[in-house]
Amino acid sequence: MARRPAGLKTAKAEVGLAASRGAKPKVGLALAGGGPLGAIYEIGALCALEEAVAGLDLNALDGYVGVSAGSFVAAGLANGMTPRQLCAAFIDNDGPRADIVQPNLFIRPALAEYARRLAALPGLVAMAGLGFFFKGRSLLASLEHLGRALPTGLFSNAPLERQLRKLLTAPGRSNDFRQLQRERGRRLVLVATDLDSGATAPFGLPGWEHVPISEAVAASAALPGLFPPVQIDGHSYVDGALKKTLHARVLLDMDLDLVLCLNPLVPFDASHALRHRVLGGAEGRIPRLVDGGLPVVLSQTFRTLIHSRLELGMQGYRSSHPGTDIVLLEPDQRDPALFLANTFAYGQRRGLAEHAYQRTRADLRSRRSVLGATLARHGLALDHAVLDDSRRTLLKRRVPAKGTRAAQALRRLDEVLDDLQRILAMGSDLKPQARAGARR
Repeated sequence: MARRPAGLKTAKAEVGLAASRGAKPKVGLALAGGGPLGAIYEIGALCALEEAVAGLDLNALDGYVGVSAGSFVAAGLANGMTPRQLCAAFIDNDGPRADIVQPNLFIRPALAEYARRLAALPGLVAMAGLGFFFKGRSLLASLEHLGRALPTGLFSNAPLERQLRKLLTAPGRSNDFRQLQRERGRRLVLVATDLDSGATAPFGLPGWEHVPISEAVAASAALPGLFPPVQIDGHSYVDGALKKTLHARVLLDMDLDLVLCLNPLVPFDASHALRHRVLGGAEGRIPRLVDGGLPVVLSQTFRTLIHSRLELGMQGYRSSHPGTDIVLLEPDQRDPALFLANTFAYGQRRGLAEHAYQRTRADLRSRRSVLGATLARHGLALDHAVLDDSRRTLLKRRVPAKGTRAAQALRRLDEVLDDLQRILAMGSDLKPQARAGARR
């Protein structure tokens, strides 16, 4: 669809008019990365989102873009796997055997990479000795040659690619971007980064759609240091998050009306009292992050860097595409559960998925007024009965929620106050626009 020309009516007004006439607004989904933990969060959040938004079918959207772990989830959704089916395959390990993604697929040693680097070691040692003894190079400069013997990744991405290929070639699914677009009308884009040039590789767009979807997922999720670069057509590809956190512009350039964005990784705000229970622990404050040592400091640093980049990107998106509504869902920065969890902690995956599901439901409740107005412009609506049903769970065998009724009532009060605060903020943002309109 061509970009709407500027005119007397805003693009959003046109969308509302189209919706009233029965036209179907175009909706897209952008999923950021975050390792296996990110996929767990996104699956739990998507389950909550789909059941709470009447009229939303996450398997029938007009566009999907996935980065890193988000590429796995996006590929499943575009192929007709519901969020609940993804939960069964990835978290519960329940359902058809071909669909099950075992946790150990992510931690298989990259033996082929180790062997290749080890085979090169004798030659590298000889080159280092030649440079030091006969060419007058310093010892440090000579030893730099030995760095080439270090593997580029600890874990192999080949087992995951094979399992994804099996999953996507099941009846009714496709491992081919072109077939998916032709037969299901689903535009799927999985973003990786060309290691040699630093350029974005948007697998699924014209010129990039010949690559199998399973290979594109492996390339997009190849986090340097953990997984070796994926070789495709003579190029080395690594994690797509190296360039951008979300890559939502791919969808915005399709001139969609509504883009839903999920970002699993946020910096933790340890300066405020915790309102949510730490998994397996008691409510209260978390110690200063510096007391957690290097791993916690590095995690906070990484999260802060990618989130600041996301914030800048979101500002740019809203400026460059004012006719598209953008809804961002991400964890509460005051919630320690997803911050303290190990990225590869599969033993906690069921509890974390349930936590993501319940916290997303709470987030939707706390944004129901503003979010409801946004969704209504596109023929969607929040199902308040579903949101307010405290008996709903993601998993069959949910760990009973702890906490007194008073604590639960306070959390609900927090949600109502958050909703009111957003309404007031939206009203203050609209006042200058109303005054400007009156002057015109």
